[in-house]
Amino acid sequence: MGSGAEGRGTGTYRRLPVAERRRELLVAALDLFSHRAPEQVSIDDIAAAAGASRPLVYRYFPGGRQQIYEAALRSAAEQLVGCFAEPPVGTPTQRLSNALDRYLAFVAEHDAGFSALVRGGCVTETSRTTAIIDEVRRGAAEQVFVHLGVPEPGLMLRMAVRSWIAAAETVSLIWLDEGRQPPADELRGWLIDQFVAILAATAAGDPQSAAIMSAFLAHERADSPAGGLARRALPLTGAAAHLLR
Repeated sequence: MGSGAEGRGTGTYRRLPVAERRRELLVAALDLFSHRAPEQVSIDDIAAAAGASRPLVYRYFPGGRQQIYEAALRSAAEQLVGCFAEPPVGTPTQRLSNALDRYLAFVAEHDAGFSALVRGGCVTETSRTTAIIDEVRRGAAEQVFVHLGVPEPGLMLRMAVRSWIAAAETVSLIWLDEGRQPPADELRGWLIDQFVAILAATAAGDPQSAAIMSAFLAHERADSPAGGLARRALPLTGAAAHLLR
């Protein structure tokens, strides 16, 4: 009976280890959730995409669609947090640029699923899915603190980084709504500019952030994203000269 269930969907029998079969089902589910709102994906859809049977999906995920959605969501969350992990090579803004390239590529690949994930409000949303999403935000923030070399960020710095991550989420949703315009590299550059601007504004009133900003800029170069921002922003400072009198 079990082997027959394994074989339906593809016409051939494939006996897979439990972990591999579960992973196969999750990959298929994540792909479906990435291109449709979660409530529009059925167990039959997942079974067909994985070349499996409906009973087999329930064997591995007895909680049905909600259980497999949460498992797929956690898998996506791990990938999103992983986007922000970057070796300590290059300047901080260069490392953050690399992370954003991966992040935006993930957003583009999982457009519908990302929108449903961040916007919420679907029938599959629960306190557990909300907690998973919050883990992504916190995990991304922790990676940013690693790039800044800050093991114990204070309140103002935490708020600054978390607000930037929230802004990046919102901008990503707008980007999808606008047909992925501007191009991803331009959007990434703008998000980096926003990060530097938020950090600078926070540094103006927070000693820890000021020290971090000084160390941050000391590691930047003229050809780094921060250097490019400095060249573009410097001419604008003349307009504010009267404020310093």
